[in-house]
Amino acid sequence: MNITILGAGSWSIALSGLLDKRGHAVRLWEFDAKEAESLTATRESPKKLPGIKIPDKAVISSDIGVALDNAELVVLAVPAQTARATLAAATRKVARDKLDAITAWVVVSKGIECGTLNLLTDILQQEIPNLSLDRIVVVSGPSHAEEVSRDIPTTVVAASRNQSLAVLVQEQFSTATFRIYTNDDVTGVELCGSIKNVIAVAAGICDGLGFGDNTKGALLTRGMAEIVRLGRRLGAAEATFSGLAGFGDLITTCISRHSRNRQIGELIASGLSLPQALDKMTMVAEGVETARAVYELAKKHNVDMPISSGIYKVLFEGKSPREGVSELMVRSFKPEVY
Repeated sequence: MNITILGAGSWSIALSGLLDKRGHAVRLWEFDAKEAESLTATRESPKKLPGIKIPDKAVISSDIGVALDNAELVVLAVPAQTARATLAAATRKVARDKLDAITAWVVVSKGIECGTLNLLTDILQQEIPNLSLDRIVVVSGPSHAEEVSRDIPTTVVAASRNQSLAVLVQEQFSTATFRIYTNDDVTGVELCGSIKNVIAVAAGICDGLGFGDNTKGALLTRGMAEIVRLGRRLGAAEATFSGLAGFGDLITTCISRHSRNRQIGELIASGLSLPQALDKMTMVAEGVETARAVYELAKKHNVDMPISSGIYKVLFEGKSPREGVSELMVRSFKPEVY
């Protein structure tokens, strides 16, 4: 298949290698022309994914029209807050009939758009003419690029309202070390993939403050409890939250040395301001901006999400990490399930 990956970050590079091994013709779109030239020349991004080569046959372009020409399947791998602008550029540069000919749009980015509170599947349908949800697949789960690119066994889910399309992605992306299960709960999978990054910021704060295993276990459990509360309100299937896209991804992101969101939390706990912490990052930590969106979503739907709200206040209202933890511990008593 002709597969275009929108974005050229670590996950895109890892996927380019995986798809190349499956025999697909891969194109990568990088918005920065100089970076695209560098990636083409060196076939590597030392800052984003050191030691991993981009396949020689993969075409890298900063022209989104060129990147999408004759694409049969498109992978959306840009940061959530830039997705709308990327897709708008695609509709300007690519003829309507060629957009209509794309079999599937595969979302691998994770996040919720600030302001609109839209999920990435919502943005796709709003920006790509004639695109319905049954042409969209969301791929999510515990899958750090650093490990996928090195053929470390990984399992994820491909969620779509169109099960034949989910099966197509399952068949075309799976390898001996990258196993895909199908799922039909698009909303639940997207919410899990997005909000777990906010909880991972909290996990990094716990690590940075020197807390222990008891704290981390409680954080992951209570963090998932509030993700479930919001998911239930938005119509997600509760079983999704105990699966790969749910607890699987949450655990991995909260404990991994590869997690950018956990790293941001550690930096904040060390005393750095948010701008100072972001300056130390080479790639986007989606949990930061997603914390804004989750805070607003919780208010909009009247859902109690104390951990996510606490992270929002630490990141954007100047609350100290220790004060945030203290407030969580002395909240009014409640039953475990409510």
